[in-house]
Amino acid sequence: MSQLLNKWMKAGQTSVPNILLIYYKSLGLNDKDLVVLIQLLSLVDNGQTFPDSQLLADRLDVSREEAFKAIHQLMNKKLIAIETSSDKEGKTVDEFSFDLLYEKLAYLLEEEDKIVQEKQQTISAKDVYRRFEEEFGRSLSAMEIQTISMWVDEDNYAPELIECALREAVLSQVYSLKYVDRILLSWEKKNIRTKDQVEKESRRHRENQADKELDQKSDPNEKPVPMYNWLKDKLDK
Repeated sequence: MSQLLNKWMKAGQTSVPNILLIYYKSLGLNDKDLVVLIQLLSLVDNGQTFPDSQLLADRLDVSREEAFKAIHQLMNKKLIAIETSSDKEGKTVDEFSFDLLYEKLAYLLEEEDKIVQEKQQTISAKDVYRRFEEEFGRSLSAMEIQTISMWVDEDNYAPELIECALREAVLSQVYSLKYVDRILLSWEKKNIRTKDQVEKESRRHRENQADKELDQKSDPNEKPVPMYNWLKDKLDK
């Protein structure tokens, strides 16, 4: 039993990325290609950086020519490459590189993530349309829908930021997309792009207002300054 365990340990282990097992068909590989690729990974992991095609043939139980063709096919699909370098003694050394494989897998993950984000953004955009219609108490016109779409697609405003601007407009009792646009522009000038930043700016504004009120109370002879919505006043003009 100890000899069997020792043999097991000496054989080593091969690390196969789960991402490869999930997306190998998206890379244009079939089951046979996958086995060839895993066998190559195994040989390299065990120190055979550039294994003879006969070693691969023995593992696959195929002819040397078939093994060579299998390697060449993976190279044609730009999943593996042969890199040449020099060792410490200056001798030329060839080895298999799997960088192309990992780059393609990373690209697939990025593309999948983009698709998920686009779907979420589409759903969020629909929610934004609904929120405007609820707050305005009417259906949006084609021009208004186009304006909101431009905020999302061209200006890259996050849907949650647009909803924050809508809330500010509703609190000011101004039911106008033009007014909401002014709010978004004012936030953009302050580099406010998220809901958290809006809330921080709102807290900062309230604190400043509280400090001004304290200053006014400290001077009984100073007349109070009337407060008004400067953004609404500017829009009305």
